[in-house]
Amino acid sequence: MTRAMTRAMPRSLLSVLSILCLLLAATFARAEDISPAEPLFAATLTDMDGQPAALSKYRGKLLIVNFWARWCPPCKAEIPDFIKTHAKYKSRGIEVVGIGIEDNAESVRDFAKAYEMNYPVVLAKSKGIWLMQALGNERAGLPYTVVIDRQGRIVSKKIGPMSLAELDAAAATLLK
Repeated sequence: MTRAMTRAMPRSLLSVLSILCLLLAATFARAEDISPAEPLFAATLTDMDGQPAALSKYRGKLLIVNFWARWCPPCKAEIPDFIKTHAKYKSRGIEVVGIGIEDNAESVRDFAKAYEMNYPVVLAKSKGIWLMQALGNERAGLPYTVVIDRQGRIVSKKIGPMSLAELDAAAATLLK
């Protein structure tokens, strides 16, 4: 703005513009402070008993989060590698969490038992697609895996099945 323009404007308009600029700057500062994985920690999904499960309990932990569905063949194929990863790295502080894009807790509980899933599994219900998109999966493809460090930063993500080698690499990144 030039001095001539500033002199011509009423003081009240200048005050309003100043306040708007401050609010806009504060909004951008808050957006930078938000962790990319914050939507995950803010979510309350459903456990396999049909009860609310707040994902805030995973804040500050090393995470490998896998979105899957019972009807998804690649999802089923990668579950044994998530089981191995959970067993291998749990004692080193890495949590594997499965998020089923499912509605029925009983069906997911039966599925998890049949597949011997040894890691926490929750149901996303109607929040699943939105949550995947909020975590960087714009196409909402399955399976989808997100690797999150202790600061809540997404350090890697992948649409499609994860191999055991990729899961080991993700764990190594988290443990650096």
